[in-house]
Amino acid sequence: MKKEVHWKSSFEEWNVVDLDLVEQDLLKAAHAACQHAYAPYSDFRVGSAVLLASGRTVVGSNQENMAYPSGLCAERVAFFSAGAQFPDEAIVAAAVVTDTSMAMEHFSPCGGCRQVMVESEFRQNQPIRFLMQAGDGSVLVSPDVVRFLPLAFQLPLKKS
Repeated sequence: MKKEVHWKSSFEEWNVVDLDLVEQDLLKAAHAACQHAYAPYSDFRVGSAVLLASGRTVVGSNQENMAYPSGLCAERVAFFSAGAQFPDEAIVAAAVVTDTSMAMEHFSPCGGCRQVMVESEFRQNQPIRFLMQAGDGSVLVSPDVVRFLPLAFQLPLKKS
C-alpha cells in the first residue's frame, strides 16, 4: 500500500527589533561580513556569522571563483572557520544574510551548506538556532538546522 509522507518545516518570522540583543548583534556581524563577499560573477553577496558557546563570533562571506566549484558559500566559510579555530566550542546560533532585498522563500542555504550545518549540529549533539534575513527585512528563525534537511545523510560518528 502506498502511503504519502510529508516533511514539514516551520520557521518563526521576527522583526529585528524584537530579537534579543545577542541575536541582533549576530545579524549585524553577518551583514558586516556580507560586505567582504567576493561575488564578481553572481553579484549576490552573502554573509554569515556563528555564535560560539564562549560568546565569540566567527564570520564568513561567500567567495566566488571563476572555476565555480572552487568557490565557497558564506555559511561553510563561517562554520568551517569556527571548527578550525575553536574546535572544542559548540555553535549555539548562526545567521545568514544577503544585502539583496527579496522574498524570503527565495533565500536559504544551499544543499551543501545544509549538510555541513546539520553535521555540525549532530557532532555537537545540541541544536543550533538559525536566523536568515534578506536585506533589512524580517528575520526567519529556526530553533535548529536539521529542519532545513529533514532527511540528512548521517553516519554514526566514531568516538576518538
